[in-house]
Amino acid sequence: MIVYNVTVKVTNEIHDKWFKWMKSTHIPEVLKTGYFVENAMYKVLVEDDDGVTYSIQYLATSRDNLQTYFDKVSLALQAKHKDKFEGHYVAFRTILERV
Repeated sequence: MIVYNVTVKVTNEIHDKWFKWMKSTHIPEVLKTGYFVENAMYKVLVEDDDGVTYSIQYLATSRDNLQTYFDKVSLALQAKHKDKFEGHYVAFRTILERV
């Protein structure tokens, strides 16, 4: 199994709006693509006055499924996120293998 991990630090200013949108819109849209079998979202427990950090993880059954997601879908979904919250977050992505 392959884990696609997106770590996002979001500013306090828009946190509540961002969190609601992620849970009600973005994550369901990612899962609806069919490239992932499950999802988990974790809050990173670190004291930080200028924002809150989350790890959003999506489980793919294979590296090929994840690559197809990248090739066909991910840029459009990332653009929606960027258009809505640009300047209020930083993000990085990691690919992990469950062992």
